[in-house]
Amino acid sequence: MAVRLAAFPDDARDRGSGSGEGERAFLVGVDFRSHASPRPSSVEAEATDSKLPESKSIGLPPQARQARSASLRLGLGDDEHAVPFDAVESLAELRELAISAGAKVVGQLLQRRDRPDPATLVGRGKVSEIDGAAGMAEANLIIFDHELSASQLRNLERELPCRVVDRTQLILDIFARRARSREGQLQVELAQLEYLLPRLAGRGAQMSQLGGGIGTRGPGETQLETDRRKIHRRIRHVKRQIEEVRRVRSQQRRRRESVPVPVVALVGYTNAGKSTLFNALTSAGVTESARMFATLDPTLRPVRLPSRRAVLLSDTVGFIRNLPTTLVSAFRATLEEVQRASLLLEVTDATSPTAAEQSAQVASVLRELDCGDKPRIHVLNKIDLFEEKERLRRKDSEGSVSISAARGLHLDRLLVAIDAHLQDDPIARARLRVPQSEGKALARLEARSVIVSRRYRDDEGQAMVELVVDAPESLMRELRRFVISGGRSSGDVAAVHRRRRRPATQAE
Repeated sequence: MAVRLAAFPDDARDRGSGSGEGERAFLVGVDFRSHASPRPSSVEAEATDSKLPESKSIGLPPQARQARSASLRLGLGDDEHAVPFDAVESLAELRELAISAGAKVVGQLLQRRDRPDPATLVGRGKVSEIDGAAGMAEANLIIFDHELSASQLRNLERELPCRVVDRTQLILDIFARRARSREGQLQVELAQLEYLLPRLAGRGAQMSQLGGGIGTRGPGETQLETDRRKIHRRIRHVKRQIEEVRRVRSQQRRRRESVPVPVVALVGYTNAGKSTLFNALTSAGVTESARMFATLDPTLRPVRLPSRRAVLLSDTVGFIRNLPTTLVSAFRATLEEVQRASLLLEVTDATSPTAAEQSAQVASVLRELDCGDKPRIHVLNKIDLFEEKERLRRKDSEGSVSISAARGLHLDRLLVAIDAHLQDDPIARARLRVPQSEGKALARLEARSVIVSRRYRDDEGQAMVELVVDAPESLMRELRRFVISGGRSSGDVAAVHRRRRRPATQAE
């Protein structure tokens, strides 16, 4: 059994104490060998700097490092190409979650064992060690990087002198802090209630059965049953409100869908840079933050593509490893935008050593939402953090584009890729002859199509404009009386746009 212990000085995590609530968190990670990937025993769980370790792939076997780098380079995110998160990386992620919740991390402990202890997860001896280590660090909160059962949570709270929460509770707390809209608050409340319900038993004397003695005998309902009944009633009420939100959102979506404007949804691991990219493409001004789950409420904004097609870009909540199932079900009203999207932009932090694993987690959540087969572009973000030589070496592929949302690098390539992958309202080349008196039709062509050529001519005394345009099918249907011939498909047109833009991107 190998235990790695780290205690942080008071000034080591100052950026986590911004909430002013005085939460001093001690983190506990558990690595079950039967589920762990093979790695040398020399890997340490210590990290005394305020940043995540710069190279968390140190200690991985050579073949694992090669698989990880290859999957990232090729833009692959399937489970078969990803090395699972190891316990050290998972504990580092837990630290970032704790900081996002406003806690100050004062220490951490990592235990390796063969299997979980059914009573306390870590074993009675280790509970005593955690007690001593947390006391030395003056922690008032202990966070386990593992979901605790109701009995494990109850036993740990009995043995340890401060509050105990697990990974799921921590994520729910962050969501509760960040939810701003009424819809988001309802969804978080539902997830919290469904998490709390099986964990009511034993939470203090006030939730146990009525005690014996004078004044307590006689008929009556136990406090536990009362609390359960109240929570069930509240869950039903919140679900009705969420259904009303879903009904209103469905009406809004039907009105949107009456006009052929496809939706492109941003998906990806939390803190991958989705909101920064959303702002870079739309100038929407949504909140950008380096902390996890800065975005909970969906936002839709229009974007004009190089083909002049309009699309709606949707910013969504970030995914995370072991995302609580209660959250996935509660946020279905929000995630319906992902389900209805015509195209997904999967944003990945290209600088993260766990990028391939993160992409695999995103793919897993998308499958749970029945979106695994949707057309997808893999957007490798934050390439401005690479050295120039590495940045120039990276090449886009058919399904991936490397960008920097913060600096606006290669966003034109991304827009061209969206144009090429979007099948809704496809682009086709057509030749039209429009009388100059038809100012409205000419204005629509200027606004919604790419004009390849234009020629003015006189036709039996009537001034005409002969145009070759790349335009969406919906516009050609509206102006079909002016169409004299059709042409190439949207795929051919997209290739033309790529060739036109290539000199600019090479110069960059």
